[in-house]
Amino acid sequence: MATSDFDSVADRLYAGEPAAFVAERTAAARAAKEAGDVELARRIRALRKPTAAAAHINRLARAGSGPLTELAALGEQLRDAHEHLDGARLRELAHRRSELVQRIVRDAAALSESVVREVEETLEAIVADAEVARQALAGRLTSKAHHDADRWLSLPTNPAPAKKTRQSEKDRKDEEETRIRALERRHAVRARADAERNLQRAERAAEQAGERVAELRERLAEAEERSARATADLAKAQTAFEEADDAVQRS
Repeated sequence: MATSDFDSVADRLYAGEPAAFVAERTAAARAAKEAGDVELARRIRALRKPTAAAAHINRLARAGSGPLTELAALGEQLRDAHEHLDGARLRELAHRRSELVQRIVRDAAALSESVVREVEETLEAIVADAEVARQALAGRLTSKAHHDADRWLSLPTNPAPAKKTRQSEKDRKDEEETRIRALERRHAVRARADAERNLQRAERAAEQAGERVAELRERLAEAEERSARATADLAKAQTAFEEADDAVQRS
């Protein structure tokens, strides 16, 4: 199997509309199977249908979006600044990240509000995760990508030790409330990540079930066609036999 064959099929599928993805993927897999390339057919069937948010970002990548390319490159710079504890550089790059995300999101005004939120979260993930960035630039994102970018982009960078002072009761309460809110947010983020993984598994299971139904329907149609041909052949053979038998009886 030539990798270029798979890449050309994948590029064509992800360049199209999500609504047509499943039908086109099924047709491409069937064509590969009929051509005798079972492995290519298997890889094509494994391609996942993109969500509306992923499809929007895929289109930006395939159109050569400068802001998207810059955002992906910015992720590398941010990770480097974080690794070297360069606070000033981190703040500068984080500000640029926010500008690029908002610039790209403004161009998604035609999408629904929920899809726009997913686009924004995925753009943040592109900055935070090199693998998500790679998939995005290749135009092959399949679902909303989430990554808690602020988890590492906003970490303190070697702050100078603070001078110890007596805390007032109010300060202590405020500090405790802040810790509680941060803990609740972390729990909420984890719960959302778990729910998203479950949703993706359910979507994949539904896709596979639909593919199986389509495959069985196709096999049933082929079997019915073979049955109809066999019935017609049987009728012809029966007629030929009766004519031959009549000829023998008359002789």
